[in-house]
Amino acid sequence: MTAPAATARPWPARARHWLRAVLRTARPRQWAKNLLVFAAPLAGASLGRDDGAAYALVAAAAFGCASVAVYFVNDVADAGRDRRHPVKRHRPVAAGELLPAHALALAAACSAAALAAGPVIGVPLLTAVIAGYLALSFLYSWVLKHIPVIEVVFVAAGFLLRVLGGAAATHVRLSGWFLLVCSLGAIGVATAKRYAELAGLGPAAIRHRPVMRWYRLGPLRAGQLLAAALMTGAYLAWAAGQPGEDRSWNLLSAVPLALALGRFAILTRSRLATPVEDLLTRDVPMLACETAWLALFTAGL
Repeated sequence: MTAPAATARPWPARARHWLRAVLRTARPRQWAKNLLVFAAPLAGASLGRDDGAAYALVAAAAFGCASVAVYFVNDVADAGRDRRHPVKRHRPVAAGELLPAHALALAAACSAAALAAGPVIGVPLLTAVIAGYLALSFLYSWVLKHIPVIEVVFVAAGFLLRVLGGAAATHVRLSGWFLLVCSLGAIGVATAKRYAELAGLGPAAIRHRPVMRWYRLGPLRAGQLLAAALMTGAYLAWAAGQPGEDRSWNLLSAVPLALALGRFAILTRSRLATPVEDLLTRDVPMLACETAWLALFTAGL
C-alpha cells in the first residue's frame, strides 16, 4: 500500500513546478519576436522623442503579454495533436503539467494587461492594433490554421502587426515601401517555418498539423526565395527614396540584409530540426549580418 499524504509533493514544490510549467508555456525563447515593435520607431528616428523609447518599450511589453496569451490558448487548442508530436508532447498542457483551465485563465489575464497598454500611454490606436492581433491569433488557433495558404498569411500578419503597434505607440507614419519590406519579410519567415516543419518531420508533420497535407517542399522553398528577392528589391527602393546622405548608408545596408537572407535560406535548406526563430537569433554568421545591417541602418539615421 502507498501513503498518498507521504508521497505527495509539499506545497512549495508544487508551486515551483506549476510556475515552471507556466514559464515554459509562455515560451521566453519566442519573445525576441516582439523586438519588431522597435522597427518603425527606429526607421522614423523617433526613439529620442518624449513619446519615443518609453512608448516603444510599453508597446513591446504589451505585445509580449499578448503573444503569451496566444501561446496559452494555442497549447490548449493543440493539446491533442501535440501529444503525438516528438517534441511538442513535452509542452506542459499536453503533458498534463498545466491544467487547460489554468492556461485559459492566464491567457485572459495577459490579454487584459496587453489591452491596457494603450490607455496607459494615451494611445487608443495601440489598443486597437493589439485587439486585432489577439482576435486574429485566437481565430487562427481555433479555425484558420486549418486553411492552407491563408494560415501562412495570418502567421505573417502577426509579425506585421507588431511593426504597426510600434508605429502606433510612437506616432510614426510608415511609408508604403517600408510596409512592403516588413510584409515580405514576414511572409518569408512564415513560409520558411512551414518548409522547415515539413522537411524535418516529413509525412509525420500531417499528424500534428493537418494543413500540412496541402504543402510540398518545392513550392514552399520557391515561395521563401521569392519573398526574399522581392524584399531585397523593395528595401533598395525604400533606401533609394531616402533624402540626402541617408541614401548612401541605407543603400549600403542592403548588402548585409541580402547576406542575412541568403544565410537564412541556407540554414532552412539544411533541414535541421531547429525552430526558425532560433536560426534568426542564435546562428553566429546570421547575427553578424544582422549586427552589420543595424549599424549601417542606424548610421543612415
